[in-house]
Amino acid sequence: MRIVVALGGNALLKRSEPMTAEAQRANVKIACKALAPLAEEHELVVAHGNGPQVGLLALQAAAYTAVEPYPLDVLGAQTQGMIAYMVEQELGNLLPFEKPIATILTMTEVDPADPAFQNPTKFVGPCYSRDEADALSADKGWVCKPDGDTWRRVVASPEPKRIFEMRPIRWLLERGSVVICAGGGGIPTVYLPDGTRTLVGIEAVIDKDLAAELLAREVDADLFVMATDAEGVFAGFGTPEQRLLGWVTPEELEEHEFPAGSMGPKVEAAIRFVRATGKRAAIGCLDDIARIAAGEAGTNIIPAKT
Repeated sequence: MRIVVALGGNALLKRSEPMTAEAQRANVKIACKALAPLAEEHELVVAHGNGPQVGLLALQAAAYTAVEPYPLDVLGAQTQGMIAYMVEQELGNLLPFEKPIATILTMTEVDPADPAFQNPTKFVGPCYSRDEADALSADKGWVCKPDGDTWRRVVASPEPKRIFEMRPIRWLLERGSVVICAGGGGIPTVYLPDGTRTLVGIEAVIDKDLAAELLAREVDADLFVMATDAEGVFAGFGTPEQRLLGWVTPEELEEHEFPAGSMGPKVEAAIRFVRATGKRAAIGCLDDIARIAAGEAGTNIIPAKT
């Protein structure tokens, strides 16, 4: 099978863990131990989140005021390289030496007229007091919103339209390579509206699950897996009646509501993939990835039940 696996940010840096290189390396090593059997038996594409890592770079930039902080597209590129380097190295330590592994720095096109730019919702970077947030909004033109007892910058999370590096990604897959790409949803880019076909970065964060779904369609994946720290998708989560949804159709998933900040985008991405391709999508725990691929664990979304 050709499998696209999207690693959640929490699979690479656990909640409440220190944001150190050592902690991330340890989690990447665990992730790669789970992924290696898939890479040996199947064609594998790995996408990943980058939220905690972008947040760390933003914090580091805030501590050094001699230069303006780098824009989000550049931070996205930096984190793609950093995370993929670790994944590529740790996976390579487990696979046969002759198995090729390649990272593709990935740009994703978004529409500058996407409604998301009129209503930024994605929190990025450090926390501020109300006065600090007001000053930053006036000085830098940022939009800041309350996040609990503090204020944080919010940016747009537009829909992914196109992944520019699809030709080299397909080329590598056809030659037996494991491909790591579309990290953090891809580097957000737009064309200037002057007709010159000039591509530039933009201040946005693309949802990694929606971008991975687009990637899975474009590479003609047989299976699209979103690996997280949860066993799967639960109906009535957090209530005494909660139950794991094992094998479901898109229509059955749409009967339930899921939090926009956690499971919602994964469910939406799974539904899109299944309806567009007629193939299987799955959501589940990274530790169960081999069993998920075999259809023995997680939440499996299929076009119809027979």
